[in-house]
Parts: sequence; structure tokens; C-alpha cells
Amino acid sequence: MRVLAAVVSVLVASQAATPVSRAPFIPTPPPVVSAMLEAARVGPRDVVYDLGSGDGRIVIEAAKAFGAHGVGVELDPRLIDEARLRVAGRVRFERRDLFEVDLRPATVVTLYLLPEMNARLRPKLQQELRPGARIVAHSFAIPGWLPERRIEVGERSIFLWTLTARAR
Repeated sequence: MRVLAAVVSVLVASQAATPVSRAPFIPTPPPVVSAMLEAARVGPRDVVYDLGSGDGRIVIEAAKAFGAHGVGVELDPRLIDEARLRVAGRVRFERRDLFEVDLRPATVVTLYLLPEMNARLRPKLQQELRPGARIVAHSFAIPGWLPERRIEVGERSIFLWTLTARAR
């Protein structure tokens, strides 16, 4: 728990000096990546969007281990370059603000963002995702949404929602 508290402190401190649409890059540990993709039941027919994809590890794992297509959305060109060196084929990376990307093709959206960014994304997720789309968040829930499942991986939490027609 102390590790998570330290991560949150760094995120909050970094966020104070960072515009709201940007967040610091803190990598998701591999066991959490796997648990997120398993919780969302990712498969070969899925298109996984990772908003704030950093080094691309989530969409790369979605493609390699689950056969899905992946789209990483990231502002930092250095992180995009690093990610592109690690993969080819079923994954692409877009250097875009996550609030401007078109989410309509996504069947799964992954998040490791602070609660205020998750809250700002909520209307976009509701408007652009189709019923049945899964949203899975690492460490921070989407304020105002009750998760369908909460999974603990060590000291980390994963939150899962499946969008329904009623939630739109």
C-alpha cells in the first residue's frame, strides 16, 4: 500500500504543474496489464484503445497475447517512438490528445489516469462507445460510475465497466 500511496503522491504533485489533458507516465506493471486485459475478456475481434498509452505495453500485450488490434493514444513523441520499436502489425500509435481521439472503433478502452481525467472522459466514453464496450481502469475508478467488478492485483486495483444502452 505504501508503494501505491507514493505513486499517487507523485501523480498529484505532477498534475499540479501539468495541464489537465496531460498526465505523467507511470508504467503499469506487467501482472496488472495481463489482469486488465483478462478482466475485459479481450480477444481477436477486439480493438483495444489505451488512452495515455505511454510506452504502449497494454496495446502491445493485447495484440501479442490476445490477438486483438490495438491503438495507443499518447502525446509524448519519445514514448510513441519507444513503443513503435517494440511492435508492428496489429498495433498503431497516435500522437493525439486523448480527449480528441475518435473512440467509436473501440470495443475495449483502458485507462491509467487520475480520477479528474477519468471524470472528464466519462461523457466522451458514453457518447462514442457502443453498448457492450468494456472500460477497464488501473488504480482510479471513474467518479460517479459503480464498477461491475473490482479486482485486486497485489496492492493495485482494477475497475471494470461494460457499457450498456441504458448507461448511454
